[in-house]
Amino acid sequence: MLSKRWDAVGRWIIYALLLVVFVGPFWGIVATAFSAAPVKPGELLPWPNAFSLQNFLFAWQEIGVWQYLLNSMVVVFFGTILQVSVSALAAYALARKKFIGVSLVSLVILSTMMLPEEVIAIPLYMIINWRLPVIDASLYNSYLGMIMPVVGWAFSIFVLSEFMAAIPKELEEAARIDGANEWQIFFHVILPLVKPALGTVVTFGFIMIWDQYLLPLIVVNQDSLNTIPVILSTLRTDESITPNIFIAITLLAMLPSIIVYLGLQKHFNRGIMSGAVKG
Repeated sequence: MLSKRWDAVGRWIIYALLLVVFVGPFWGIVATAFSAAPVKPGELLPWPNAFSLQNFLFAWQEIGVWQYLLNSMVVVFFGTILQVSVSALAAYALARKKFIGVSLVSLVILSTMMLPEEVIAIPLYMIINWRLPVIDASLYNSYLGMIMPVVGWAFSIFVLSEFMAAIPKELEEAARIDGANEWQIFFHVILPLVKPALGTVVTFGFIMIWDQYLLPLIVVNQDSLNTIPVILSTLRTDESITPNIFIAITLLAMLPSIIVYLGLQKHFNRGIMSGAVKG
């Protein structure tokens, strides 16, 4: 009986330590962002000192952080939709169709994950800055320039193709016997069965696009089109911005990713667990 009690105490101590390690920094960000008392660079408060919304009001009105959040929202919204759509179609072709060179295509797609962003920065800049011959315009300094490069992501294709490959062929054959065409099979048979994987792909894709720093840095040179990661990097070296204001903007930048994760948590967890069972 005594040993069980000590085991319970030990578990609670471990839980408390994990809570401090993982939740503590986030709580420090929240407490400092809502504090009117100035802090030193790199310092976080354990509790708001003189609770105030002044840091957020200054960031919203004086810095205009809403504009950068809006830019990031536009890019991440359309980028995630296009990325998931393209990845689902590509995964369907790789997992459910047999054609010559399917292994080579899969290898080429997966090999793109091995290239750091810095390696393709210059070629990407040249492509984005290339003027289209018919309309005499380029994707430089535009939302499309920040959206199109993230449409194809090997990670999403790989995850979805693994899930689609595990779906029994009999379901597809039964749908064909009932008169379903290729698009009906894809939308009404395949996609509903890979919802957990879609949740995982949407979550990771959203965070990947939201956190993009190098891409908007080389594609955009207008301040009005900058995204939130770029402006955070700029404000970090701005001596006129206090640490409290910078941390408040950081908290605003974190909120969309947290909301998306909490909203898709059920599908995300199911997707991760299903992938672990398949592995």
